[in-house]
Amino acid sequence: MSFGPPPSMYTQSALAADQSRSRRRRRLLGVLAAVVAVVLCAGAGLLWYHSAGGAGHGDAKAAKQAPDDVRDGRESVEKAPVSPEGQIVVDHEENILANKFRYAPGTWATDKIVARTVSNWIAGYRIGGSLDTDNRAWKLDLDGPVCAVSRDVTVDGRTPVVIQTSGSSCDQVLMVDLNTGRKLWQRKIPASEFAYVTNTNVALTRGVVAVAWGQGSAAYDTDSGKRLWNTTLATSQCHDAGYAGGPALLALVTCKQAGERTYRVEKLAPRTGKVAWSYSVSKGVQEVFLPSSDPPVLAVAAGDVLVTDLITLDPRDGERLATISLKNYEPYCDPETSGFFGVVDKCSGVVAGRDRVFVRSKDSDDPFKPANHITAFDVRKGTAVATFSGRKFQSVLPVRMNGDDLIVYRASLDEVQPAAIVDWNPRTGKETPFLLFRLPTEEDKTFDGKVEDDPQFSVLLYEHGRAFFAPYRLEREDPRKAGPVISVFGVGTAGLKH
Repeated sequence: MSFGPPPSMYTQSALAADQSRSRRRRRLLGVLAAVVAVVLCAGAGLLWYHSAGGAGHGDAKAAKQAPDDVRDGRESVEKAPVSPEGQIVVDHEENILANKFRYAPGTWATDKIVARTVSNWIAGYRIGGSLDTDNRAWKLDLDGPVCAVSRDVTVDGRTPVVIQTSGSSCDQVLMVDLNTGRKLWQRKIPASEFAYVTNTNVALTRGVVAVAWGQGSAAYDTDSGKRLWNTTLATSQCHDAGYAGGPALLALVTCKQAGERTYRVEKLAPRTGKVAWSYSVSKGVQEVFLPSSDPPVLAVAAGDVLVTDLITLDPRDGERLATISLKNYEPYCDPETSGFFGVVDKCSGVVAGRDRVFVRSKDSDDPFKPANHITAFDVRKGTAVATFSGRKFQSVLPVRMNGDDLIVYRASLDEVQPAAIVDWNPRTGKETPFLLFRLPTEEDKTFDGKVEDDPQFSVLLYEHGRAFFAPYRLEREDPRKAGPVISVFGVGTAGLKH
């Protein structure tokens, strides 16, 4: 099995698009300013502005985390901006040849750079500055197409990537400094001949990079790239199917006996691979995802191919705490949402905090009611304790934790009710707008398609006072034509220092 179409050089000029970018951006910046002016002046039930005393310009602080810790929204807290007025900070397009597409599974942001994987390279783009010139800060050409990426980044801006360098095997893992574009180390994965793009998974936890590919697994030191431990399938009927990283390391173990597949989840000591505890998932479950490692949260498809329930575990011993039915919720755990990569640790509709897990509801069929809502569930009891409602035709999506608050994305309706990034305190119900903006429309843009904010097709990040939208796959709406498509679009608060 091969990764997909080989990378090809872009030969078509984007001169026409370049000539009109300046006009388009001036129009959009003007609209953004007008949108916020209307919202702040209206005062009629629209987004209200709350200024936290002494707040900075949306910069995140991570005083409790060391440089090699994995960045955690519960520790790196974003402050309310001086003004929520949005302005474009990144607007990068890529040229796509006719009848071609490119996978772009990885997107990460630091305080200076937003970086993307596209096919067989990674590029970092400066945040802010002049948008009428190429804002690419660096490009790292890889030895093959990207197979797997981690959703996590160290506090000092490093992340691992798995690539395919020979045949169809995903056989190399490397560590990249996202601020500089420097490859820090690259290592061959042992016994990786059965590691494909559809089953390879990489996770990052403090000091350790862990890779699993169905027929084996391996772990590496984040600083040196030294291999710490590895396993191979051999004659065992069980194997590590994937990992969830972040504040802890969980392994999803798959076993197959007499044609029946079963699962268990193990908490591992990252540097040794030793099992601290194990939780056996009930028989009959078809799929398991790990949207959070600490607290341990499992998303399971019980008797169906779609996720039906969340299971929360005690992080100390792996004992089951609660089961949360997702009958009316949309967790977005399907690996198709990441470009069919072997992802087990990503559910775009689920965000876990220290004692709460937040889940996006399904869309409402009633046009007179809010488009959807987000429910906060108690991790230990599984009971619903708070609700954040969308508005008519304005859906909401949980993005990340902000201390014990939740960062929420609210989709736009029109110029009077723009898109927003909101901080929600589930204990008090208070909402604080961090960003107000409008995504480009047909009349604003020169690229094909739109800036996608649907979590099934695009990633949404919020870091250091900026929101970034990036599709998992770069392709034109009309595949017969060539031209630019959006690769990453970002907005930040006005007056933010870069």
